[in-house]
Amino acid sequence: MTRTIHLSLDINGERRELDVEPRVTLLDALRDHLALTGTKKGCDQGQCGACTCHVDDKRVLSCLTLAAQVEGRQVTTIEGLADENGVLHAVQSAFIEHDAFQCGYCTPGQIMSAVACIREGHAGSDAEIREYMSGNLCRCGAYNNIVVAVREAAKAVSAPARMVEVA
Repeated sequence: MTRTIHLSLDINGERRELDVEPRVTLLDALRDHLALTGTKKGCDQGQCGACTCHVDDKRVLSCLTLAAQVEGRQVTTIEGLADENGVLHAVQSAFIEHDAFQCGYCTPGQIMSAVACIREGHAGSDAEIREYMSGNLCRCGAYNNIVVAVREAAKAVSAPARMVEVA
């Protein structure tokens, strides 16, 4: 008989309940049990970065993380980056603006890593961005455009908000 456990997960600001086997990964819980398919299953061995998401604002490889490990923690997937009005995160906008994807398969993981890269202060130079992003593979070779997008998004995120006077 297969044993299941009940989990209450906080995903993209919403409490989600599910019953899964104890060995179910966060990746499989997201995709197969919660229909959040933006997080991609690439190698399923922690080598490609396609499954990158955030747990408590830190990037994790969801294929190597058990769903049970994230109970009571805040999980953010690519579906949770845009704001409640659908306005894209600065990194998402920069990826579009700088053509930082080709086939798009690795893009969700790349974007999630880029957000963490900027948040953690690793976007000071192109070399630093490349090093931090090295855990995310792109079979199409869009690396140069990814670096440009991360650099530009880092500027946008750190730019002070501009005051607009209403006449």
